[in-house]
Amino acid sequence: VQLQASGGGLVQAGGSLRLSCATSGFTFDSYDIGWFRQAPGKAREEVSCIATGNGSTYYADSVKGRFTISRDNAKTTVYLQMNSLKPDDTAVYYCATTSRVALSALALLSSYDYWGQGTQVTVSS
Repeated sequence: VQLQASGGGLVQAGGSLRLSCATSGFTFDSYDIGWFRQAPGKAREEVSCIATGNGSTYYADSVKGRFTISRDNAKTTVYLQMNSLKPDDTAVYYCATTSRVALSALALLSSYDYWGQGTQVTVSS
């Protein structure tokens, strides 16, 4: 199982970035995918997750209305469109995957078995 996150960078507050998580080595359309982030000195936290099947999504309150998660089963890639970025969004962003879990567990870090390397997002004020 491999996950490769990309698309991070330096952007001014109010700007946008699109993160990509390219995957391989597993049956993509049978797995849930999540984006998580970790800021310096803070614990890793959930950002947004998307389930397989009906494509149910989860967003942390801090990103609702600004971030959009999507998945392309043909390209086995998940995207995180991030708009109206704030300095508080600065973090290393990770994508992760797990075989289908209950929706109640979709946003739990402990639900995810496989993690990619992170991509740095820095938002300047």
